[in-house]
Amino acid sequence: MPKFFFSSLIICFIFIPVSCTTDTGTESGKIIPPKVDEMEAGNKIARAIINSAIKSAGLDNFDNAKASFYFREKQYTYENKAGAYRYERKFTSENGNDIIDVLTNNGFARLTNGYSTALAEKKARAYSNSVNSVIYFAFLPFRLNDPAVEAKYLAKVDINGKSYHKIKVSFLEEGGGDDFDDIFIYWFDIKNYRMDYLAYEYHTDGGGMRFREAFNARAVNGVTIQDYRNYKPWEKGSIPLDKIEIAFQNEELELLSEIVLENMEIEFE
Repeated sequence: MPKFFFSSLIICFIFIPVSCTTDTGTESGKIIPPKVDEMEAGNKIARAIINSAIKSAGLDNFDNAKASFYFREKQYTYENKAGAYRYERKFTSENGNDIIDVLTNNGFARLTNGYSTALAEKKARAYSNSVNSVIYFAFLPFRLNDPAVEAKYLAKVDINGKSYHKIKVSFLEEGGGDDFDDIFIYWFDIKNYRMDYLAYEYHTDGGGMRFREAFNARAVNGVTIQDYRNYKPWEKGSIPLDKIEIAFQNEELELLSEIVLENMEIEFE
């Protein structure tokens, strides 16, 4: 899972009247659809769509915000102020210990009943990635416009009677996190830029593929929060990632779980 802070070079080649610009395509707080020429789609077009999706979800100022929610009986908190971030996960272990995992710009630490816990490097990395992953998915599409993201416009496709911009996201090795080689695909509603579906291919623990369908969208202090149904192919390796939405419509995916975020609270600085 990619970390939240990245770096890369973006090539500007979308045509916009008057000049070539990296503006997200907004005016007076309103979302203006980017001009998409599917035959010449590329990084600039994908970036414009992603930026519109971030604004549509109310996440364009999430660099200066606080949030708290529960996921699978664990409490997660998010705090970011001008690039200085702090993510926490709090829960009670099976043996009754109070655990607090803390991930910041300076690294990861675990507290057990208020005391610092020494961890092997492998465990510390696994816990750190777990905290980062939950926060990352909870607030998508936030951070999809970070510099280490390489976004590519694939096509306009229909899923269950609705039209979507289909965008592929990969990551540069530098700044892309431990799992920089994971590949993601996102589907954004062409009318309101809502991210209704996402899929990804990962390589850890033997690798695999997932497809997520958003449901229960709701607004929390102006931010769109969604839950997800989490699917996988019936047979590993049977479906290419770029065709997975077709498999979903053909009911060729197995429902694994539901990802439900509870008691979400969000504050802006």
